Amino acid sequence: MGRIRKEYYCALQLAIDIVGGKWKLRIIWYLLESPKRFSDFMRRIPDISQKTLTQQLRELEDAKIIVRKVYAQVPPRVEYSLTDYGLRLQKILSPLRDWARAYASEEDILLLNTIHENQEEGKDSCSCSPTYSDPV
Repeated sequence: MGRIRKEYYCALQLAIDIVGGKWKLRIIWYLLESPKRFSDFMRRIPDISQKTLTQQLRELEDAKIIVRKVYAQVPPRVEYSLTDYGLRLQKILSPLRDWARAYASEEDILLLNTIHENQEEGKDSCSCSPTYSDPV
Protein backbone atom coordinates (compact mmCIF):
# COMPACT_ATOMS: atom_id res chain seq x y z
CA MET A 1 0.00 0.00 0.00
CA GLY A 2 2.49 2.62 1.04
CA ARG A 3 0.92 6.01 1.47
CA ILE A 4 -2.73 6.80 0.97
CA ARG A 5 -3.12 9.38 -1.75
CA LYS A 6 -5.24 12.50 -1.34
CA GLU A 7 -7.18 11.85 -4.54
CA TYR A 8 -8.82 8.75 -6.03
CA TYR A 9 -11.07 8.23 -9.02
CA CYS A 10 -12.66 5.19 -7.44
CA ALA A 11 -13.63 4.50 -3.81
CA LEU A 12 -12.87 0.80 -4.35
CA GLN A 13 -9.26 1.64 -5.19
CA LEU A 14 -8.98 3.56 -1.92
CA ALA A 15 -10.36 0.54 -0.04
CA ILE A 16 -7.84 -1.73 -1.78
CA ASP A 17 -5.01 0.65 -0.89
CA ILE A 18 -6.07 0.58 2.75
CA VAL A 19 -6.81 -3.12 3.36
CA GLY A 20 -5.53 -4.88 0.26
CA GLY A 21 -2.70 -7.35 0.13
CA LYS A 22 -1.96 -10.78 1.48
CA TRP A 23 -1.98 -10.03 5.22
CA LYS A 24 -4.05 -7.03 6.23
CA LEU A 25 -7.48 -8.63 6.22
CA ARG A 26 -6.18 -11.49 8.38
CA ILE A 27 -4.64 -9.02 10.83
CA ILE A 28 -7.91 -7.10 11.03
CA TRP A 29 -9.91 -10.32 11.39
CA TYR A 30 -7.86 -11.43 14.38
CA LEU A 31 -8.19 -8.01 15.99
CA LEU A 32 -11.99 -8.28 15.83
CA GLU A 33 -11.68 -10.78 18.69
CA SER A 34 -9.55 -8.67 21.02
CA PRO A 35 -6.41 -6.53 21.14
CA LYS A 36 -3.27 -8.43 20.17
CA ARG A 37 0.44 -8.20 20.80
CA PHE A 38 3.04 -8.62 18.06
CA SER A 39 3.82 -12.16 19.24
CA ASP A 40 0.12 -13.08 19.00
CA PHE A 41 0.17 -12.25 15.30
CA MET A 42 3.38 -14.22 14.78
CA ARG A 43 1.69 -17.28 16.33
CA ARG A 44 -1.56 -16.88 14.39
CA ILE A 45 0.14 -16.10 11.06
CA PRO A 46 3.30 -18.24 11.12
CA ASP A 47 4.06 -17.71 7.44
CA ILE A 48 4.53 -13.92 7.80
CA SER A 49 7.98 -12.51 8.48
CA GLN A 50 8.60 -10.07 11.33
CA LYS A 51 9.59 -7.38 8.84
CA THR A 52 6.39 -7.81 6.82
CA LEU A 53 4.19 -7.91 9.90
CA THR A 54 5.79 -4.71 11.19
CA GLN A 55 5.22 -3.03 7.82
CA GLN A 56 1.59 -4.16 7.61
CA LEU A 57 0.85 -3.00 11.16
CA ARG A 58 2.43 0.39 10.46
CA GLU A 59 0.40 0.82 7.28
CA LEU A 60 -2.83 -0.08 9.08
CA GLU A 61 -1.93 2.34 11.85
CA ASP A 62 -1.17 5.12 9.32
CA ALA A 63 -4.57 4.46 7.72
CA LYS A 64 -6.22 4.75 11.16
CA ILE A 65 -7.57 1.20 10.99
CA ILE A 66 -5.65 0.10 14.08
CA VAL A 67 -4.13 1.86 17.05
CA ARG A 68 -0.85 0.92 18.72
CA LYS A 69 -0.76 1.32 22.49
CA VAL A 70 2.59 1.26 24.28
CA TYR A 71 2.49 0.47 27.98
CA ALA A 72 5.12 2.14 30.16
CA GLN A 73 6.61 -0.93 31.80
CA VAL A 74 9.75 -3.01 31.67
CA PRO A 75 9.97 -4.84 29.39
CA PRO A 76 7.85 -2.60 27.15
CA ARG A 77 4.50 -4.00 26.12
CA VAL A 78 2.72 -2.99 22.92
CA GLU A 79 -0.86 -3.87 22.01
CA TYR A 80 -2.72 -3.36 18.76
CA SER A 81 -6.48 -2.84 18.58
CA LEU A 82 -9.03 -1.69 16.04
CA THR A 83 -10.22 1.88 15.73
CA ASP A 84 -13.83 2.68 14.87
CA TYR A 85 -12.85 2.50 11.19
CA GLY A 86 -11.41 -0.96 11.76
CA LEU A 87 -14.43 -2.20 13.72
CA ARG A 88 -16.73 -1.21 10.86
CA LEU A 89 -14.95 -3.73 8.64
CA GLN A 90 -16.58 -6.63 10.51
CA LYS A 91 -19.79 -6.06 8.55
CA ILE A 92 -17.80 -6.62 5.37
CA LEU A 93 -15.44 -9.42 6.42
CA SER A 94 -18.02 -11.92 7.68
CA PRO A 95 -19.98 -11.94 4.38
CA LEU A 96 -16.68 -12.07 2.45
CA ARG A 97 -15.67 -15.17 4.43
CA ASP A 98 -19.10 -16.73 3.78
CA TRP A 99 -18.79 -15.96 0.07
CA ALA A 100 -15.36 -17.63 -0.01
CA ARG A 101 -16.74 -20.73 1.73
CA ALA A 102 -19.56 -21.01 -0.82
CA TYR A 103 -17.13 -20.48 -3.70
CA ALA A 104 -14.81 -23.16 -2.34
CA SER A 105 -17.68 -25.58 -1.98
CA GLU A 106 -19.01 -24.98 -5.49
CA GLU A 107 -15.55 -25.17 -7.08
CA ASP A 108 -14.37 -28.23 -5.10
CA ILE A 109 -11.67 -26.30 -3.27
CA LEU A 110 -10.62 -27.79 0.04
CA LEU A 111 -10.48 -25.32 2.92
CA LEU A 112 -8.00 -26.84 5.32
CA ASN A 113 -9.48 -25.00 8.26
CA THR A 114 -12.54 -27.26 8.11
CA ILE A 115 -10.42 -29.87 9.90
CA HIS A 116 -10.57 -27.66 13.00
CA GLU A 117 -14.21 -26.64 12.78
CA ASN A 118 -16.22 -26.85 15.94
CA GLN A 119 -19.30 -29.01 15.46
CA GLU A 120 -21.39 -27.15 18.06
CA GLU A 121 -24.40 -25.54 16.48
CA GLY A 122 -24.29 -21.80 16.07
CA LYS A 123 -20.56 -21.38 16.64
CA ASP A 124 -18.35 -19.77 14.03
CA SER A 125 -15.25 -21.90 14.11
CA CYS A 126 -13.39 -21.06 10.94
CA SER A 127 -9.68 -21.14 11.69
CA CYS A 128 -9.47 -17.61 10.39
CA SER A 129 -12.30 -16.47 12.63
CA PRO A 130 -11.71 -14.47 15.78
CA THR A 131 -13.15 -17.29 17.93
CA TYR A 132 -10.63 -19.89 16.76
CA SER A 133 -7.74 -20.91 18.96
CA ASP A 134 -4.69 -22.33 17.28
CA PRO A 135 -3.49 -25.59 18.83
CA VAL A 136 -0.23 -25.07 20.68
